[in-house]
Amino acid sequence: MERISEDMERRAAEFVWRTGGVLDQRRLEAVTGAGSAGAVRAAVLAHRTPEGGFAYGIEPDVKGPAAQPLSAMGAVEILAEAGALDESTGVAVCEWMARHAAPGGGVPDLLASIAAYPRPPWVAPTPQDQGGLLTTARTVGLLRGAGVAHPWLEAATAWCRGRIDALEATHPYEVFSVSAFLESEPDRMWADRSAERIGAIVRAGLVLLDPADTAAAVPPGYAPGEHHLACDFAPRPDSPGAAWFTGAEMRAALDARAAEQAEDGGWPIHYRRWHPGIEQQARPGFTVAALRTLRAWEGRA
Repeated sequence: MERISEDMERRAAEFVWRTGGVLDQRRLEAVTGAGSAGAVRAAVLAHRTPEGGFAYGIEPDVKGPAAQPLSAMGAVEILAEAGALDESTGVAVCEWMARHAAPGGGVPDLLASIAAYPRPPWVAPTPQDQGGLLTTARTVGLLRGAGVAHPWLEAATAWCRGRIDALEATHPYEVFSVSAFLESEPDRMWADRSAERIGAIVRAGLVLLDPADTAAAVPPGYAPGEHHLACDFAPRPDSPGAAWFTGAEMRAALDARAAEQAEDGGWPIHYRRWHPGIEQQARPGFTVAALRTLRAWEGRA
């Protein structure tokens, strides 16, 4: 079934060229085959701080020049999606993460320095003596998947496994990170068992299986209407989360995602608007992500 047409892609590209910054435009080129991994890498590294972290709005909700673990995670994710995560960049991220790691190897999602800059109400410094699974698991998973080796990864891997084993409740963004970790985990027996358990938690209340049921309850702490679809948990057919959903459920999610394209060619953001410019800043990235997901599943569901 054709879900994404040439016209949809053309309108999406026009939207990103019209509203996106250099980074999102380079990501668009990589998705459509018109660009290069090196160009994406150069755009990402423009957000690197002198001490080796990442800042300057690479994550739209994290403002200011102070490097944050969450921003480093975002940089690693963009590099990985473009095939631009090389050994030297990965090791530099590990070095920076290691300097900010809490006991055990996990890294706080946000450092105390975030308090000095504009941010949404839900973005605040996390306990500095505790690691955050959201940031640590996704960063570790993507770095391991790219073949990066570093002592911090070994400690952080053990910490993540312990946290995942103890996980009884979670939220969608943390699940995305756990999935990235499980995808690159060499112990496949443990990873498969963990994925099955996490999938049951997702199906119990974190995913909107019927996209038409917009009145459904949202996960605790989320804004009204802030739902996540099956394709958010499985952006590719080989994602660990793909096994959590039936073919019909995935088709419904993908149909809904395709139908979300707006008249201006872009896709909407799916979280609270905390300042007037956030949609303009974030929608190009959401549009690139929607294109990647729809392209990855084309002909597969």
